[in-house]
Amino acid sequence: MKTKQILAASAIAAMSVAASNAAQADELTLCWAAWDPANALVELSKEFEAQSGHTMKFEFVPWPNFADRMLNELNSGGKLCDLLIGDSQWIGGGAENGHYVKLNDFFDKEGISMDDFAPATVYAYSTWPKGSPNYYALPAMGDANGWFYRKDWFEKPEIQAAYKEATGQDLREPQTQKELLQIAQFFQEREIDGQKRYGAAIFTERGSEGITMGATGAMYAWGFKYENTPGKYDMEGAVNSPEAVEGLEFYKELYKTATPPGYTDSYMEQSLDAFKSGQVAMAMNWFAFFPGLYADPDTGGDKIGFFVNPGQNIEASTLGGQGISVVAYSDKQDAALEYIKWFAQPDVQAKWWSLGGYSCHNSVLNDPGFKDSQPFAADFLQAMGSVQDFWQEPAYAELLLAMQKRLHDYVVADVGTAQEALDKLIEDWTETFEDEGKL
Repeated sequence: MKTKQILAASAIAAMSVAASNAAQADELTLCWAAWDPANALVELSKEFEAQSGHTMKFEFVPWPNFADRMLNELNSGGKLCDLLIGDSQWIGGGAENGHYVKLNDFFDKEGISMDDFAPATVYAYSTWPKGSPNYYALPAMGDANGWFYRKDWFEKPEIQAAYKEATGQDLREPQTQKELLQIAQFFQEREIDGQKRYGAAIFTERGSEGITMGATGAMYAWGFKYENTPGKYDMEGAVNSPEAVEGLEFYKELYKTATPPGYTDSYMEQSLDAFKSGQVAMAMNWFAFFPGLYADPDTGGDKIGFFVNPGQNIEASTLGGQGISVVAYSDKQDAALEYIKWFAQPDVQAKWWSLGGYSCHNSVLNDPGFKDSQPFAADFLQAMGSVQDFWQEPAYAELLLAMQKRLHDYVVADVGTAQEALDKLIEDWTETFEDEGKL
């Protein structure tokens, strides 16, 4: 009799716990761009669902529409997203406009230390004002603009001999921007395996961010800066320095002399298509796509190689990647914070990398086996050590549109000179910062 009572009481208690958990279980919506890492995150998040009792929904928006869709959602105070993996450039607006929950108290309570993440990713994805200990996101997806190439073409004896004859040098992964141009020009309109090939697929898209993300890869390497003094908005002599002008002139030469015909409005998808279809010897794109490229049955595996964005005057790569934030308008902030806590765990971060995401956690990046874990892992580490990012100001969208116009007009549409393009860009940005009360 006593045993039955105990069993009955235990059953009632278990039912109460289950009912309590069910009552507390939430359906969280995580918003991000639609691309390969998002699919990896869906798989990873199944463990969170199993452990927490919460269920996950995902709102993934194609990259060309991602910024407009999500920024409109934030600016309207919408409740679609409980968690948002937003671009690094959004962090200023997310903080100053109250879109993102400040995470400092939560991090302190849960013992989450930003020292456990790569410094460049904390600075770029989490902090506002920049470099301050004010955190509005957890580093989620490390990324930079890198390069990949047809390793099988580079290794052909007849190609190597022709390059040596043409340049007096051995064909290799380019070590500088100028060497990259030389290699791209060598492959331009060269017949390989009975087909005409081209040098390189680069970013020229005007509508969102494409040409800025591409051209800055060259401009940063030459020495382009946004300010002479960080935080002072003193752009004259930085944005339009002789080095910046030379970098922009270089990018135009690369576009004009070494890209496929009609390549006037290209970004991520077009770069991937040009490479996978065998049009180009080299292509730029985000490291986020490298796992999929390596797995491609036609142009991956032994046929593909990877290299970090080559330096010129300095070593530099254009930053990509994002942090994950809790949206201030969510009614499920406690559950969303549970997801942040779960995602920050070292074992979860290790699985994130194994599934095709790019962890920013030092336990993953500093693991002795990391560099050999993927053929592009060492290049990723090198890139993240010298990344530079666009303005992260609340007015970043207006600043970006101005740069898109000035660069596209000069590089693609042949309007004016590089010096004039950058001088006008300073005028555009000065007007914006004056309107913002920062000048």
